Amino acid sequence: MATQELPLPYITKSTGEIEPFSPEKLQHSLKRAGASEQLVEKIMGQVLPQLYEGMPTKKIYQLAFKILRGSSRPLAARYRLKSGIMELGPSGYPFEKFVGEVLRNQGFKVEVGVTIKGRCVNHEVDVLAGRGNDIFMVECKFHNHPEATNNVKIPLYIQARFEDIKAAWKELAEHKEKLHQGWVVTNTRFTSDAIQYSECIGLKLVGWNYPRKGNLQDLIESEGLYPLTVLTTLTKSEKQQLLDRRIVLCHELARHPAYLEQIGIKGNRLQEVKSEAEQLSQHLFTYGID
Repeated sequence: MATQELPLPYITKSTGEIEPFSPEKLQHSLKRAGASEQLVEKIMGQVLPQLYEGMPTKKIYQLAFKILRGSSRPLAARYRLKSGIMELGPSGYPFEKFVGEVLRNQGFKVEVGVTIKGRCVNHEVDVLAGRGNDIFMVECKFHNHPEATNNVKIPLYIQARFEDIKAAWKELAEHKEKLHQGWVVTNTRFTSDAIQYSECIGLKLVGWNYPRKGNLQDLIESEGLYPLTVLTTLTKSEKQQLLDRRIVLCHELARHPAYLEQIGIKGNRLQEVKSEAEQLSQHLFTYGID
């Protein structure tokens, strides 16, 4: 594109770091959301001339999002997935339920927010997941800032809790032949020390983009398990009202539009929200998943 021949400025990341603007990164994120080559070209053609030296990445994202939303609300919703996940706070429960639903869709039997007796003390476990002979104790680490990291102290702490629970499980006849593993799932990233330690002891880590395959972003996008916070047809207040009712996923709204009526959304607006939620959940409906 001719617009790419313009001098590209340095931009400011949310961490305060300065780096050259990368057209490829923006193009990749738009394509990952499902934008066609033609739409990507259109958006790049409008974004590039508006860049300036030191421009925050957040403003570039907002600009691209606005243009994308004008073309397709479902594509715009997919594009804002990471920020939508961040909106599942401030309490951790919506993220725990969300992780539970991701695992349920993978064929696990799931319990969210359970107390498990260890050999030494009782433990509050975010998600308990079982499939066949596998039993996983899952700790969910939610952050409402994209630059937040999970350092080595987190897997150290989780592993200690898991070992206490596993010791109690191993004393039970029904657990003797089962595989037990601790997991940590986060919506941000892990430090290199956290990854190194966890790989050494066999603790499974799932972050926004870790591991390279099967990370949180992959699991959401491949299965269509989008949180309702990505929806462009809902206000921030409406999203919070639904989260307060422990409704987390788009497909819950698509299946049960009465949830929308309960917070005062009716008529044409209800149909708009339902339609957007259905398009984001299309994969689930294709395979008949409730």
